[in-house]
Amino acid sequence: MPLRHGALILMTILSTVAAAGEPQHAPQDAAFERLEHAYVVYFLSRFPVVATYLGGSVFDATLADIDGQLRDYSPAALQSEDARWLELRAEFSALDPKRLDARHRIDRSVALAQIEFLLHQHRNLRHQERAIDSYVDEPFRGIDWHMQGMTPTGPATRGTDEEWQQLIARTRAIPGYLGIAEQQLATGVQAGRAPDWRVLREFGLESSAADAQYFATTLPGIAATSIAPPQRERLLAELRTACKAAAAAYRQLHNFIVATFFDDPAAVGAQALKAPYRADRYALGEAEYDWALRNNLQLATTAAELYAQSWSRVEATRGELARLAGQIAVSHRWELPEKGGALVRAVFDRLSENAPQSDAQMLESYRTTAARLVSYARQSGLFEVPADYRLEVTETPAPLQSSLDGAAYYPAPPFKNTGMGRFYVTPTGDDRAALRETHNFSAMADLAAHEGFPGHDWHYQVMTRYRDRISPIRFLTPGAVEDSSSMWEDSMAGEGWALYSEALLAEPQPGAAHGFYTPEEHLYELRGQLYRDLRVRIDTGIHTGRLSFEEAVTLFSEVVDFLPGSCTDPRALQLDAKRVSCNAARSAITRYARWPTQAITYRLGKDEILALRGRAQQMLGARFSLQRFHMEFMKQGTIPAGYFAAELLRALRSAP
Repeated sequence: MPLRHGALILMTILSTVAAAGEPQHAPQDAAFERLEHAYVVYFLSRFPVVATYLGGSVFDATLADIDGQLRDYSPAALQSEDARWLELRAEFSALDPKRLDARHRIDRSVALAQIEFLLHQHRNLRHQERAIDSYVDEPFRGIDWHMQGMTPTGPATRGTDEEWQQLIARTRAIPGYLGIAEQQLATGVQAGRAPDWRVLREFGLESSAADAQYFATTLPGIAATSIAPPQRERLLAELRTACKAAAAAYRQLHNFIVATFFDDPAAVGAQALKAPYRADRYALGEAEYDWALRNNLQLATTAAELYAQSWSRVEATRGELARLAGQIAVSHRWELPEKGGALVRAVFDRLSENAPQSDAQMLESYRTTAARLVSYARQSGLFEVPADYRLEVTETPAPLQSSLDGAAYYPAPPFKNTGMGRFYVTPTGDDRAALRETHNFSAMADLAAHEGFPGHDWHYQVMTRYRDRISPIRFLTPGAVEDSSSMWEDSMAGEGWALYSEALLAEPQPGAAHGFYTPEEHLYELRGQLYRDLRVRIDTGIHTGRLSFEEAVTLFSEVVDFLPGSCTDPRALQLDAKRVSCNAARSAITRYARWPTQAITYRLGKDEILALRGRAQQMLGARFSLQRFHMEFMKQGTIPAGYFAAELLRALRSAP
């Protein structure tokens, strides 16, 4: 951990602990709980797709039909919404935090930060006037998450009549939703707030066309095999009519984007666009980035400090990775380059040769790896794992395969009593190259630890088990679940925990220098750590003008893949490995450019956990229990540790 950033975290924790003390009688707690419920209900009513993701239809009777709706982005609706946010902000502010118990003090602070973010998005950033990725993705995500949560109705069918009616209602809402999107984007053009050209190409052209095809053919096809009698024909007819209109609306949006922003959509790069829209427009700016660090992520640092601190961390991880690669080469008696990037690349190439021969073998190997992870946690005492816990590794469903590259985790809706989280692994079509690169046997453990156990799956299962003790406010994702409208507040805890989980398994144990991992698996864990260390450098750099887009692409290729040379140099690109590396790097930087501050949450969230853990060990001495620390952290919900550090330490100190 960079000294200054680590010190800032610990100073914040220490000062907060000193002021916290034991919880006092809180006469305003009942008032807070009424306000809390009203706030969450209003939030879910304004963000229907987030409500579907969380299972909001069972949270309150007034939300029973929320899965059939889409967000209203019209100017009048946002104006009315902001007025309500201001009212809610005033009501939360009026509650004296000193008269609230510890949990409610934390939740009050979280709600106020969420409200500030939403007001800032609408009124300061005017994000609704350029959020093309949100507009294109949100309807599809809402439909897809709703289908994932449908009730099984037979061996091969799912969805009650009511659930399909809600899906039809949401599909019918798409033309109106995209019509408002077009109006907001047109307003943004007039005000000089056009999206970045990369986003216009990826979402305005490519995703809008893909979604038109999805609603024209894919969704009706899924429904035809999923809807059970007796209402099957009636529901199918209604859905097909709604899908036809939705597909036409996506084509209309696509045509609007082409007419407004593009000269020649078939051209390469920025030259495809009209001259006024070719410039880079992705940078958030230093002042806005620092505001997001404070308000959204609860970090007492700046983009400039993070950028300055980041490089030593990157170099240290690269050095550790190179040393381990050398040890692995010696242990296998491989005749490879003696040192440097060439050695590291050669070791990864050799390890990739030991890979599954098919998708079926890949899935079975992930299941075996998952079982190893759970067994290790039980034996080492890192976690108290219930006897009935199983990590479900599932092939990514066909409708999701185009949007999930490699693997991902989808949690069960935390507000519902039904459903199970899924660690999805996307089939490659038995592509031997993809199996070697992404799913070789040495790479599996780190990926399974992050997405599955003890990463996302274990984290969400613990939170769901203790959800009655976690405020619903802490599950909210203001703006969206995952696009450029997102606050990323939840990512500090969620992705921070998953990255911490990867590193936790590498901590040495008696007789196991690499902890859970083999040396080869540990090498892939270090490569994952290197990605996240470099992301801090790149994200702060591109959004504050310290790095250009292409500089960031080259930096990613050189650092992560140990391949020297610029990604804009035709001579360097003559090497196949460099060309592949630069393409992957450009895809990664495009994501970071679209999601400012998300890329940093992995490493900084992990840093917060380690800082808290270190402080707890120092405070408790021989009484410290790593198992108890982990449980208390996960029970805080998906909010940054800056909110709850003092209370977590107090709880650990007072535990018998």
